[in-house]
Amino acid sequence: MKHLYVSLLIVLFLSITPLLLIAQENPKVLMKTSMGDITIELFQDKAPVSVDNFLSYVKDDFYDGLIFHRVIKDFMIQGGGYNAEMQKKQTKDPIKNEATNGLKNNRGTIAYARTSVINSATSQFFINHVDNDFLNHKSTNPPEYGYAVFGKVVDGMDVVDKIANVKVHSLPNGMQNVPVEPVMIESVSVVEEKEDKE
Repeated sequence: MKHLYVSLLIVLFLSITPLLLIAQENPKVLMKTSMGDITIELFQDKAPVSVDNFLSYVKDDFYDGLIFHRVIKDFMIQGGGYNAEMQKKQTKDPIKNEATNGLKNNRGTIAYARTSVINSATSQFFINHVDNDFLNHKSTNPPEYGYAVFGKVVDGMDVVDKIANVKVHSLPNGMQNVPVEPVMIESVSVVEEKEDKE
């Protein structure tokens, strides 16, 4: 009887484990741009507030039709705030800065843009074109608090590289490093993981 009980426990564990692994998988989003597609894994496990915020904008189709409005080669590409007419879009309330989560602003990671106020991030994000150690959390002092990484490009870094190399200029309103030809974010959608039928 004892052996039967142990066997049942093992069968139950083996049947539940794959479900737990599936449930714990980080979500991915597909960002379609005018220069190609970028797939981003979102680190829900390490940056839950940031990811929930990003996904709420995605589900509202907030990013569709916006642009990468600030592009600096060998630094980062920033978007999620302006349309092609350089009109700023109304956002939701700012969120908590999760820069203390241990994630680094390395090449290919996505993080929130913000003002000098620590907890001021809303919808704007940037994708690091190179490792940007100076953006990482160093202390609780505002200048050293850092920028919260919440995901990483898993496919399409060639597209990020192409965007980073576009020609930029300054606008009369003082905005700098704006692409001469708008780089559109056509859509951002959650990637639905397909079950392995084999």
